[in-house]
Amino acid sequence: MDACDSANQPKLKPSVILSGTAKEGSAGPPIGLVDIGISENAYLFRVALPGIRRNESNLKCDIQHNGTVHIKGVVTVDAGMLKDSSSVFQMRVQQLCPPGPFTISFKLPGPVDPRLFCPNFRNDGVLEVAVMKYRPPSAPANGAPPL
Repeated sequence: MDACDSANQPKLKPSVILSGTAKEGSAGPPIGLVDIGISENAYLFRVALPGIRRNESNLKCDIQHNGTVHIKGVVTVDAGMLKDSSSVFQMRVQQLCPPGPFTISFKLPGPVDPRLFCPNFRNDGVLEVAVMKYRPPSAPANGAPPL
């Protein structure tokens, strides 16, 4: 798709459903902002997950054939304390999402093959996933059933 084609495409406004602590976070960088890209053969989506720790979040991404995406995880930051290697800080201002489980659900513009996806949880707190569009199997030209 080139720049001219993308200018003629309607903007997608995905319906995103947040629950748990993702819904409670009202200030700071929000969890669950979604961007969706479309190519001829695949969809690419990016989900903002600021403050989510890759190794501690139990992050799971489930993609269904109809294009529904469910992302689940846990915000693990201790609500009242912040620790580094030498000090413990009592939090007076907390702008990030509160600790606890969260879910993010949205639907891609069309059906997909949930077996063919490539997730990447980037260092900047963005989950980026490419998933192939569903292509029905084509019948052989001679009408014989596929082997």
